[in-house]
Amino acid sequence: MGYWAAKFLEKDGGKITTVIERDSAIYKADGIDVEAAKQHVIKHGSFKGFDHGADVVATKDHLKMFENEADYLVPAATEKSIHMDNADKIKCKAVFEGANGPTTFAGEEILNKRGIVVAPDMLVNGGGVTCSYFEWLKNIQHVSPG
Repeated sequence: MGYWAAKFLEKDGGKITTVIERDSAIYKADGIDVEAAKQHVIKHGSFKGFDHGADVVATKDHLKMFENEADYLVPAATEKSIHMDNADKIKCKAVFEGANGPTTFAGEEILNKRGIVVAPDMLVNGGGVTCSYFEWLKNIQHVSPG
């Protein structure tokens, strides 16, 4: 979900400044080349050694990159990424949850009190959830895709 959101936002003229993976993150104020970032992670397993002009490559405390200023934040992989200990440090207008319940209840309360809109993953990724349901139906009925 995160890759596709970044890819389409970039295609439509958006600037992706921060990408966080499970154990590393990159930041580039002028915008990250989303495809280069993806290919690097596929080849190396993380952003370690990312050489496409990133201003910051974080391999320690990479989750602090959630605190980078941005218009929008799209957490799309890890459950409970935004919580009561970091929600007060997030600087964005809105959070669009991609998948897997990235915001805890306490985190969402803090964001809402600060005027930051949180769009839940069930709404933001409704198409993905629908497709997963149909894949599941085909799998339990042993029907091949197509």
